[in-house]
Amino acid sequence: MRTRRIGPVLAAVAVAAGTAATLATHGASASVNATAALSDNWYASAPYLMPQSNNPPDPAAVMSATGQKAFQLAFILAPSGGGCSPTWDGTSAVSSDTTVTGVVNKIRGAGGDVSVSVGGYGGTKLGQTCSDANATAAAYQQVIDKYSLHALDFDLEEPEYENDAAINNELGAAQILQRDNPGLFVSVTMPGTAAGTGWFGTQLLDKAKTLGFTPDNFSIMPFDGGFNGASSQTSALEAFHSLLMSHLGWDSATAYAHEGFSGMNGKSDAGEYFYQADFQTVLDYATGHGLGRFTYWSVNRDRACTTTTDNGVCSNVPQSDWDFTKYTAKFAGATPPTSGTTTTTTTTTTTPGNGGSCAAAAWSATTAYNGGAVVSYNGHKWTAKWWTYGDTPGGAAGVWTDNGAC
Repeated sequence: MRTRRIGPVLAAVAVAAGTAATLATHGASASVNATAALSDNWYASAPYLMPQSNNPPDPAAVMSATGQKAFQLAFILAPSGGGCSPTWDGTSAVSSDTTVTGVVNKIRGAGGDVSVSVGGYGGTKLGQTCSDANATAAAYQQVIDKYSLHALDFDLEEPEYENDAAINNELGAAQILQRDNPGLFVSVTMPGTAAGTGWFGTQLLDKAKTLGFTPDNFSIMPFDGGFNGASSQTSALEAFHSLLMSHLGWDSATAYAHEGFSGMNGKSDAGEYFYQADFQTVLDYATGHGLGRFTYWSVNRDRACTTTTDNGVCSNVPQSDWDFTKYTAKFAGATPPTSGTTTTTTTTTTTPGNGGSCAAAAWSATTAYNGGAVVSYNGHKWTAKWWTYGDTPGGAAGVWTDNGAC
């Protein structure tokens, strides 16, 4: 299953971009501004943000527009040439970093904080290159010390996810860091499936139990696996809840409290679509069941596509800038501003099935459509390619052609 985190393919472009250049100026000093920890609800809601690639936004502007206080900076990897020292994206050594330091200082200067995510979909992970759990922990301790961190996320994906020795190093390192850094908020993120997670995910849970390691949460990523909107995601979360109980021996309340959701906004790499209404539904599920985390990939994508459809820098769904980040702020208990610096770059978003101002009739899940039928859905007009029943426009089945906003 491809649970892709958009890689650093746009790094050169992003560094040249105005936003990235602005952030880099704050990195003139290599020292980071250490601050007291925020309450855990903020680290549990921190959305992912790539600080050096994929056209990074100004985090202070996002904070002002949404009320979000924390961000999950991604990703720490092993050096692309090999070794057991931490780098950003496999290319920039943490030890000599000034650019990300500037981003951290800007967020903290605005009253927020950061978590750092290690791993992700691309590149070589430290768990693969370090000799054992102690060496892996020592590498990550450098990151904690460099940025005076209060939170760390272990994003465990392919191919490391399928490597028993590497996962042993990662979970063992997480346990060591949790012990050596009292109060450190630790999340473990893994691929999601309709069954909650796959075979390697259940092996990961079993290994954590054997080690006696309990993070603040185990989170799944229910996207890039045949998912179709919020109902499929909440179903996966409920299945994962059962796995947490059966594999870790937890009661229902404990399992929910240690369970997390890590979604993807807009169009996924597999062509699934997740709209604002889907985020609201999953948020309602998360708060209603007392889940321990609600986040998404990524803030870099939390804006409408205008001059590009590059999935790394925009969502490919109708939205205003930072719409999806407002849901993580809500999970943390904040009330996002209703007006401010947000710029509307597309038509007003409508709820699924609502035709809004479109002339075509609204799509209905209980109506059969012949090829050529035209409907409206989420502010767009769609044409059926062939006979269909119950297939959501923009969904993984690929039945509908998007004719654009209306």
